[in-house]
Amino acid sequence: MTIRFNQLLAWVPMMLCFGAATPALAALDVGEKVAPFTAPAALAGKPFTYSLSQALAKGPVVVYFFPAAFSVGCSIEAHAFADAIDQFAALNTTVIGVSTDDMDTLSKFSNQACQGKFPVASDETKNISKSFDAIMQTRPDYANRISYVIAPNGAVASYYQSLNPFKHVEKMLAAVRELPQNKK
Repeated sequence: MTIRFNQLLAWVPMMLCFGAATPALAALDVGEKVAPFTAPAALAGKPFTYSLSQALAKGPVVVYFFPAAFSVGCSIEAHAFADAIDQFAALNTTVIGVSTDDMDTLSKFSNQACQGKFPVASDETKNISKSFDAIMQTRPDYANRISYVIAPNGAVASYYQSLNPFKHVEKMLAAVRELPQNKK
């Protein structure tokens, strides 16, 4: 199923209303160490095993959680991360999306919405989402929309939480630019 960007935008007002009605949830604290994880993932439709520890060995990582592949907000957010992936790469930062969707769904999502530019990982057990305090309280079968910048030492450098998908990329890029190795 292919969704056009203008069709996605038609749903934005309703999505924003939904986001405004959802209570704020908890997040890991800045400075808190995250639990390293491995998970089944897909990049450009190809499955592999993602390792946060291996990614952190190369530099900072943006770990962003999203509720459901192919939903309006999640598709908008994935497109935005895909469009900005070169900016993250220029800052020696990688991006991984995480949801509770199954691998078949995420394999397609990685190729379509993510445009094959960054991987998405499946957290069907919800163990990763729980360890990042990213379970949606009102719908516990889904991850909340929350993005983290994880420093190479495995600690949370920044986070941004909002069901509105439009500011996650902007906030994560700004946070990555503020990391000591990126300040000039």
